[in-house]
Amino acid sequence: MSDKVRVDKWLWAIRIFKSRTISTDTCKSGKVKCKDEVLKPSSLVSIGNIVEVRKNGFQFLFKVLKPITKRVSASEAVLCYANLTSEEELNKFNDWFIGKSGSEWRERGEGRPTKKERREIDEFKEDQFDWDED
Repeated sequence: MSDKVRVDKWLWAIRIFKSRTISTDTCKSGKVKCKDEVLKPSSLVSIGNIVEVRKNGFQFLFKVLKPITKRVSASEAVLCYANLTSEEELNKFNDWFIGKSGSEWRERGEGRPTKKERREIDEFKEDQFDWDED
């Protein structure tokens, strides 16, 4: 195994991003840094590097403990990095994340929302939540 790996592959392999494409696009948009230098997707990271990732408006810091290129289970991925993100930023992320995993539901027998209902739902969500993506 190599001691250096592409940053987009590493971020995808440790499950920071859901897909390699999203990881690559994030790097291309300048939201991934190391030593205050914007990283391209093909930039190499090695053990000890601290990678700064901007995701959903939050600033995360990860220290590379093990450079891997293959996606592994979440329990194995945790062993490949150290999360150096500040407690304040983690609390802000957790506050934002609460309730996001629950799915929406409708009463039994109501069926799918009509076009008008869908627009009303979307308008309500825009008013209630800040969907500002960086």
